Amino acid sequence: PVRKKSRTFYSAEQLEELEKMFQEDHYPDNEKRREIAAVVGVTPQRIMVWFQNRRAKWRKLEKLSTKGNKKYPTSSA
Repeated sequence: PVRKKSRTFYSAEQLEELEKMFQEDHYPDNEKRREIAAVVGVTPQRIMVWFQNRRAKWRKLEKLSTKGNKKYPTSSA
């Protein structure tokens, strides 16, 4: 039977660093992921998954904010 990976829990400092990196680049390449992994202290694979999940969250928030703007359009007249 295939064992599922256990959930990775990040400290506040790790999340702060990851969020800072996300603001700089939403799609870090392999080399950048290795650098981030070394700084944060997890594997590059975990960094890749974190960025995938963070991009999904970002897209969802973008979608919600544009939907909200269309619902209540501001008139420029």
